[in-house]
Amino acid sequence: MFAAATGTIIPVRPEETVDVLGEPWVAETIGLPPDEEGPVVATLVSRCSERPTGRAVLHVHGFADYFFQTGYADWWLERGYDFYALDLRKYGRSLRPHQTPTFITDLHDHFAEIDLAWWRITERDGHTAPGSVVLSGHSTGGLVTALWAHHRQSDGLGALVLNSPWLDLQGAPWTRTAAAGRLLDRAGRRQPLRELQRDVSGVYGRSLHRDHSGEWDYDLTWKPIESFPVRLGWLRAIRQGHAEVHAGLSVLVPTLILSSAATLYPTDLDDDAHSHDVVLDVPQIRRWAASVGPHVTYVAVDGARHDVVLSLPHVREQVYDQLDRWVTAYVER
Repeated sequence: MFAAATGTIIPVRPEETVDVLGEPWVAETIGLPPDEEGPVVATLVSRCSERPTGRAVLHVHGFADYFFQTGYADWWLERGYDFYALDLRKYGRSLRPHQTPTFITDLHDHFAEIDLAWWRITERDGHTAPGSVVLSGHSTGGLVTALWAHHRQSDGLGALVLNSPWLDLQGAPWTRTAAAGRLLDRAGRRQPLRELQRDVSGVYGRSLHRDHSGEWDYDLTWKPIESFPVRLGWLRAIRQGHAEVHAGLSVLVPTLILSSAATLYPTDLDDDAHSHDVVLDVPQIRRWAASVGPHVTYVAVDGARHDVVLSLPHVREQVYDQLDRWVTAYVER
């Protein structure tokens, strides 16, 4: 069943099916124009609050990721928000056998699926009041949603929540120089599918998945322990997105940026692997946070993981306490 913003219960639509998460989660495949690899789709996953308030959340995942963070959804659902999550093209539920996982050459291409999801949430499902939808993004999804919010300036957007957004390139300083940028730009245009050689320890994945030392159960074909390959064309698109952020975005709605308090890159599963961002450089998130817009709240949560809502239980409590404080102050005024 599906509850519209008015609280009316209507049957599951023909285009929706029960999601892999099980009832009452439903999934809808969204057709997109084909690209050079063939047919393209995105997937909108949703669940309605038992006491709808007319508000909703749209969440976008990170790199080598898909939506499975139902605890985060539950927090919003219990507050009266209908919850939607978008698996972008070539990720998770939307990945097809003929496709190169995660591959895209322009982050703005993702705007198409966000636009179509946004229409379903606002116009079709009745979340039409100004400012009634919160947009949420994690890591790469945080970069994409910030760019979308800046370019679209939708009246329906009420707030933006970014969970460890990827706002700059981690690693050695030379990789962020102008010369490195020019080299990547040329290589990414000429050989977009060429794989970038890199070492991936798998520590982050093993710290999360219950088959290793984590508590979370998710599909390892959609979120591999050792991630997916990074392609030069995709990385070029990421750096172009970073450049937009560094030039300054104008997201005018209240924005919350959450991250861990510190970064470490351990090679083994130890306490540090469970209590730091082991993927991105936290100082870069902090540095560029104010570039998203004029009304940004930045909170560093001590002991948090890269995906802060997948942190250890006592740290997750702190994450949700901070989220509650901010939503109360700026979203539900």
